[in-house]
Amino acid sequence: MGLRFSAWNLLLSLLFLCAPVLSENLHDSHSIPSHMNHMDPSTMVFFTLKDLKIGETMPIYFRKRDPSAYPQALPREEADSIPFSLKQLPYLLQFFSFSDDSPLAKAMEGTLNHCEVPPIEGETKICATSLESMLDFVHGTFGLETKFQVLSTKFLTKSTTIFQNYTILQLPQPMFAPKMVACHIMPYPYAIFYCHSQMTENKLFGVSLGGDNGDRVEAVAVCHMDTSHWSRDHASFRVLGIEPGSSHVCHFFQADNIVYIPAPTYHD
Repeated sequence: MGLRFSAWNLLLSLLFLCAPVLSENLHDSHSIPSHMNHMDPSTMVFFTLKDLKIGETMPIYFRKRDPSAYPQALPREEADSIPFSLKQLPYLLQFFSFSDDSPLAKAMEGTLNHCEVPPIEGETKICATSLESMLDFVHGTFGLETKFQVLSTKFLTKSTTIFQNYTILQLPQPMFAPKMVACHIMPYPYAIFYCHSQMTENKLFGVSLGGDNGDRVEAVAVCHMDTSHWSRDHASFRVLGIEPGSSHVCHFFQADNIVYIPAPTYHD
């Protein structure tokens, strides 16, 4: 196969990404609003600007995974030698020795499907198959000479609780970001990042959160101010009870997401 990872590590990585982590607690013993009990906890990351105030409490899902278990990033030359398209899925399943009806095959199919969905109006996107291709996309968005910052949500405490009430502890800090690229890791045998950027207005914030169980999180959050071109099936509309274009939508980034923004420039 010539790939730089073992089949065993590949299998562990995919299982880690595609299956629930059974050792984690879904929520602490503290109460979650009853009207949210029927919702998928992993969708509980959405809110609106009115919620961004000190003392506001909301249920939030933060997945917690061991970074060493993530799929390995391949060099560009190696990644480019492997087909990456839905029509090549039968070949890829044979290439990675996965059966057609396995959960791993379904995860690969889901990722390839997601990556081939056309961008919405005002959006540019890529499924980066290597770190080099991810950085090429960032430079293409910001400009080759533009320096950039890398942001991510950080856990300040260790715990296994992934869904609980969090309270905003300090005044949320706006971050100036005329452009932004967000990259989300996808389930696949090697590291795939779904990266996208929107031309419409976004507002970026740093938010200090305290969990009911004492967890502390320094979270990165974004508010998308124009949702008029989003699919009506987007999870945020179900969670917030709104319609496309009727309101902005904010969400917290998971700790394994990467957010790129242009570095601030200083003038005398």
